[in-house]
Amino acid sequence: MEFKAITIADFLQGTIEGDENVSVNNVSKIEDGKPGTLAFLANPKYEKYIYDTKASIVLVRNEFKPEKPVKCTLIRVEDPYQSMAALLDLYQQAKPQKFGVEQPAFVDSTATVGNNIYIGAFAYIGVNATVGDGSKIYPQAYIGNNVRIGVNTIIFSGAKIYDDCVIGDNCIIHAGAVIGADGFGFAPTPDGSYKKIAQVGNVIVEDDVEIGANTTIDCSTMGSTIIRKGAKLDNQIQIAHNCEVGENTVMAAMTGVAGSTKIGKNCIVAGHVGIAGHLNIGDRVTLGAMAGITNNVKDGKTLLGSPAMDHDRALKAFVVTRRLPELKTTVEQLQKELKALKAKLNEE
Repeated sequence: MEFKAITIADFLQGTIEGDENVSVNNVSKIEDGKPGTLAFLANPKYEKYIYDTKASIVLVRNEFKPEKPVKCTLIRVEDPYQSMAALLDLYQQAKPQKFGVEQPAFVDSTATVGNNIYIGAFAYIGVNATVGDGSKIYPQAYIGNNVRIGVNTIIFSGAKIYDDCVIGDNCIIHAGAVIGADGFGFAPTPDGSYKKIAQVGNVIVEDDVEIGANTTIDCSTMGSTIIRKGAKLDNQIQIAHNCEVGENTVMAAMTGVAGSTKIGKNCIVAGHVGIAGHLNIGDRVTLGAMAGITNNVKDGKTLLGSPAMDHDRALKAFVVTRRLPELKTTVEQLQKELKALKAKLNEE
């Protein structure tokens, strides 16, 4: 499909500078722009590319002032990143949609499936499971017994939803994710072995949640592990049993959260963060990449490092750490001077 600049500007309520009839049929990064594609400039660090990009159209902020002439057509908008997201969403919706039940697929006779659904080949829908209107279950996905899936939710290929779990409306669960596997619960015995503790709870994923590929969320020992509304989890994250992730919290890849920890709403958790068990992380907390969290965190804090410390203190410690070789040399020199001074005082 091709779209003219004037059509895109009307959709985004933007203003055009350049050829309003130029057409695009794809998107590109501004640094790799090609003719017939649309790019965007949101980060000022990439401004240097706009003067030579081959992209036909570039979205820029309303206040953008080029330092020299640009060859492409500009569409000025309030927020280029959000505008690009809206265009990509529109493009995604324009793609042909799949409906119906492909064969072979297994849908138990006691399961309830809504209208306008899609169930791909080799998918499994268990006893008393419910799939809401407009939801899509891609090939080889597993939906266990008594699972409830809301409306307009997408479960991609190979995802596994264990028995009794609840998935809300407008969720996306990517390939290979496992929702509701047993929590890591074992009791030590007198002979030094470990006895498995039955995990009889479930996982509740509220509305508008996205869960990345190969992310695992364990069921609770009792009660529910909960991912609150609007949370976004990246790929390869581990959420242990009885945890809670708050509303609109975002979490990057390779993060691990130990059991019974509660994370507040609107938090930002960067990649490869480790969070110990039985902690309370407040609202609006930011945890930097590879942070190690071993204590409770109050609302609004930003922590870095492992073990993590307050942002400003961590930066000061980092500066000192980088200077350790020089500081070592200084200390050794001072030790020599002190030794020589003591020797001189003893002689006198």
